[in-house]
Amino acid sequence: MSRRVVRQSKFRHVFGQAAKADQAYEDIRVSKVTWDSSFCAVNPKFLAIIVEAGGGGAFIVLPLAKTGRVDKNYPLVTGHTAPVLDIDWCPHNDNVIASASDDTTIMVWQIPDYTPVRNITEPIITLEGHSKRVGILSWHPTARNVLLSAGGDNVIIVWNVGTGEVLLSLDDMHPDVIHSVCWNTNGSLLATTCKDKTLRIIDPRKGQVVAERFAAHEGMRPMRAVFTRQGHIFTTGFTRMSQRELGLWDPNNFEEPVALQEMDTSNGVLLPFYDPDSSIVYLCGKGDSSIRYFEITEEPPFVHYLNTFSSKEPQRGMGFMPKRGLDVSKCEIARFYKLHERKCEPIVMTVPRKSDLFQDDLYPDTPGPEPALEADEWLSGQDADPVLISLRDGYVPPKHRELRVTKRNILDVRPPSGPRRSQSASDAPLSQHTLETLLEEIKALREQVQAQEQRITSLENMLCELVDGTD
Repeated sequence: MSRRVVRQSKFRHVFGQAAKADQAYEDIRVSKVTWDSSFCAVNPKFLAIIVEAGGGGAFIVLPLAKTGRVDKNYPLVTGHTAPVLDIDWCPHNDNVIASASDDTTIMVWQIPDYTPVRNITEPIITLEGHSKRVGILSWHPTARNVLLSAGGDNVIIVWNVGTGEVLLSLDDMHPDVIHSVCWNTNGSLLATTCKDKTLRIIDPRKGQVVAERFAAHEGMRPMRAVFTRQGHIFTTGFTRMSQRELGLWDPNNFEEPVALQEMDTSNGVLLPFYDPDSSIVYLCGKGDSSIRYFEITEEPPFVHYLNTFSSKEPQRGMGFMPKRGLDVSKCEIARFYKLHERKCEPIVMTVPRKSDLFQDDLYPDTPGPEPALEADEWLSGQDADPVLISLRDGYVPPKHRELRVTKRNILDVRPPSGPRRSQSASDAPLSQHTLETLLEEIKALREQVQAQEQRITSLENMLCELVDGTD
């Protein structure tokens, strides 16, 4: 009788747990727009959720600690004239978020550390270049202020947010609607999926498709792709019989998949969330009530099923916390923010450990908030891996950092005087709009303080009267 050998992995016993009711965010009118994005973005400071909004598009931004019931008059981020389809936090500035909309524009917003007193309506910059809806956003993982957008016009544009300029426009590579775009670890390549059923690996600076695979999944429904840390591509899609399927591919040999597994029959698109530190991929289907997770390794069958977190309610969307926002003291290796119809519920993935000490095998150094390159350095052909930080002592987000935009005068072709250096967004002067916004906020806060002081005075008077009455 042969003994079955159990595969060794420190992640075999990862388990998911929903947060207690008082740790959820209640009374949020999550967007009902039909679009296959995650509708939620989260970082170590803020939670952002696309919400229902009359006469335009909006999303709400909450400090992570502001759990419980959200006031119906809580300020929103409004400015788009049509529904917001995707949002993405800047990896190098926790106060900056980009939003893409059906109105063909991308807006970049500065979120203050304090709670604003009214809706935020003025973006730092509006990026206009697409002719149809913009449904996909992705910040560059290592270069400062570089943002990618993909639209219904089948065009991918790479922007320098610090100047408002188009760095690259890839407009003849996709004959149909783009379903997903993902950067690799150092931002030198893109993996894209398209309605024409082709998976493409693109070098954006050369404007070339370096590898492609037709019908990585044979079904007609949307496919998703993400890079793994080994440089492979992990995909989710559908078979010809509409069964959901996952695949692992080597871009150097697209003929045969490294792994291909059928899963179940459901029409919800599987959104893959990949953690390069643990090489675990989490699959969240829109409309599903579960999160399946798999470990990707170098040994066959290469994609190993770990477990499924199940709940009763289906998910409308999902946010995925960057590694630096996790609680290392509780051996937390992932945290999701699951969107219901009227609330957002955190779900924590934990590796059970008996020791309270820092588990350095679970937490290798991870990408921090500092960019490795400036935008023009990346555009000129330089590549750099992310700047890593240790989580041994936990991560404390830096204070509010202003993103300043310098729009270059395209009519002025004179070379700059003095020694040339790369222009970062933080070198630019404060705009008139920013000054006006700050003055408005200061005035509103002063009014609030005066009202509070008047309230305190009236309460003190009432207290004196009560004391006199008892005497």
